[in-house]
Amino acid sequence: MPAFRTLDDVNVSGKKVVIRLDLNVPIADGKVTDTTRIDRVVPTLKELLSKGAAVIILAHFDRPKGKVVPEMSLKPVAPALEKALGQPVHFHFTDWQSAPHVHAKAGDVVLMENTRYHAGEEKNDSGFAQMLAGLGDIFVNDAFSAAHRAHSSTEGIAHLIPAYAGRAMEGELNALQSALETPKRPVIAIVGGAKVSSKLDLLGNLVKKVDALVIGGAMANTFLHAQGHSVGKSLVEKDLAETARAILVAAEKANCAILLPVDAIVATEFKAHAPSHDYGVDGIPADGMMLDVGPMSVDLVKAAIDNAHTLLWNGPFGAFEMQPFDRATVMVAHHAATRTKEGKLITVAGGGDTVSALNHAGVADDFTYISTAGGAFLEWLEGKELPGVAALTVK
Repeated sequence: MPAFRTLDDVNVSGKKVVIRLDLNVPIADGKVTDTTRIDRVVPTLKELLSKGAAVIILAHFDRPKGKVVPEMSLKPVAPALEKALGQPVHFHFTDWQSAPHVHAKAGDVVLMENTRYHAGEEKNDSGFAQMLAGLGDIFVNDAFSAAHRAHSSTEGIAHLIPAYAGRAMEGELNALQSALETPKRPVIAIVGGAKVSSKLDLLGNLVKKVDALVIGGAMANTFLHAQGHSVGKSLVEKDLAETARAILVAAEKANCAILLPVDAIVATEFKAHAPSHDYGVDGIPADGMMLDVGPMSVDLVKAAIDNAHTLLWNGPFGAFEMQPFDRATVMVAHHAATRTKEGKLITVAGGGDTVSALNHAGVADDFTYISTAGGAFLEWLEGKELPGVAALTVK
């Protein structure tokens, strides 16, 4: 990846810094219920303030589709930001129909209203980008999770005033670069989830980048079906059997080992604590559903992790939201966490279900890096250029 500009490359003293954050946080009864995304950007905000900048925050919330929707206002986020920063945050309402006049001096923090109130935001409208650029002297993007969107506040503005990566963005890019572009080998990737169709680009890119690829979740059923195994009533995309076989061939050509389940935890109904049994993949009953990988498969994955120096993880092994079908995900997560704490493994994980699964296992804090970026994390792993990142690179 080309070098990108960071806060180390700019003097912000006395400058108005327009910063793009991801504040699309959960809100209930007018209050923020999870401050994870806020907490991640506090270091950048505090650094800018300590260096004498005035900070003007841009962010989106939900999908108002270019209209003022009061229940999609960012106003409830201001108190949570104030608490995290330990200083006042001024909320500036605007419908974005005309250029807002923002008065901010060094040390001030201003939170602007939802950028998606303007119809041009998601169209990357040049006029709206100009309006946003007019708010300050410098642009900082600290919203990696929105970097896969070419919007006015993520990409357009970055071409109009000097643009830099914030510390959270910098940390994310460095973690992903070290895991996929300049990794310590061997590299193993775990990819789970329900559907092969949603991760075709990801699988196609990873087989060229990693030394071993573990396929879990219901998508493994499609690969097993493609190999001629009967998977009973398990979730399977039969129309993608040929695609699955093509991925296996591509992996062989790239010298990437593919690890598929050799046994599975099978139940006849999809619910928590449903009676279940461990079967080899050659013996799945006709009325059975594979809801997790079995203990022999877990042992194979653990052994593969022991041979690796870097682990990328996206997607759980089974229906981890329901016990006992969370067992494989939890066991592998604990093993990876232990290797990480021992200094033997670099672990980078991301995606909504993956973060939830690692939190459920109680090991998220033990991984080297956890990305909360969702779509941007996936597109990065797929090898796609992210517009919000490309705009920050050194030309």
